[in-house]
Amino acid sequence: MAYDPAPAARETATPINSELCLDDVALAKALLENADRNNGVLSNADIVFALRNLLKTTYYPVAIKYFYSEDEIEDFKNNNDYKTAMHAYTFCHFVAASRMRGDILLGTSHETGCSNAQYVMGWKELDDAEIKSHLKYTKSWDQAEKFVRTKKRLPEGLLAFATAPLHKAPFKPDVVHGVCDVLQAYHLGNDWCAAFDEHPFEMIMTMNSSICHGCVQCHVTARPNITPMCSSSKTAGKTEQSEINWVWPGDHVEPTVHWMLERTVRDGGPSFPRTGETYPGFDICKLCNFIVFRPHKHK
Repeated sequence: MAYDPAPAARETATPINSELCLDDVALAKALLENADRNNGVLSNADIVFALRNLLKTTYYPVAIKYFYSEDEIEDFKNNNDYKTAMHAYTFCHFVAASRMRGDILLGTSHETGCSNAQYVMGWKELDDAEIKSHLKYTKSWDQAEKFVRTKKRLPEGLLAFATAPLHKAPFKPDVVHGVCDVLQAYHLGNDWCAAFDEHPFEMIMTMNSSICHGCVQCHVTARPNITPMCSSSKTAGKTEQSEINWVWPGDHVEPTVHWMLERTVRDGGPSFPRTGETYPGFDICKLCNFIVFRPHKHK
């Protein structure tokens, strides 16, 4: 049976309350009430809606699953509409298609044309070609080999992977990958720290594999990460606006966003730079006493 991703409470369809959706506190309260009706857990759709409307993110967060069971793959194929690649593409391309077009995709080693992804996903062993692809970043062959060997790898036996926008994912995600601007990522990192009572938030960058290795590392270590684009994901992933990657373990996203909603209710808005404001990236100097607007008092 296909995974049912925390469905929102089923209710009779009613007209959309646009004014509520544009009121940060009212929206946050409504989403938290949805969670209360859903055993205290936000649905995936509510998570995406919160990220897009409160944190103002542009793209869908992408749910990723690594398949190690033929039965799970057959269940996925038999119970879902999905797409497969016509040619071998980078892992970045799979994630980008789910992030920007909403595709539900299934990929195997044959459709994965990126050697960096094949290496970290356990579909090829370390070879001279993999080391050579890192020479431009390093001082020597030995250093390139040493750096590649520091990368995390999935356990042996991976059969396939799936990517899907989080709200459409027909599976429980192993990791969730997102793309946003740096200040939005700062909000996510702070909210994770508060939700999980951990600090500092540790960010790890690796050469030449920010998305494929970033997702593998997150899955293997069960730790979230915020990391810049590598040269490959910058070009293959269509990240023209110099965004940054965030990668969360699948079960860490809901608590992070849940807390974001709670503090939005508490503070009056999601912004950290200007507490209680609606935009996380409010482009006015913090606490500048020359830029002040007050309600007009009629005589």
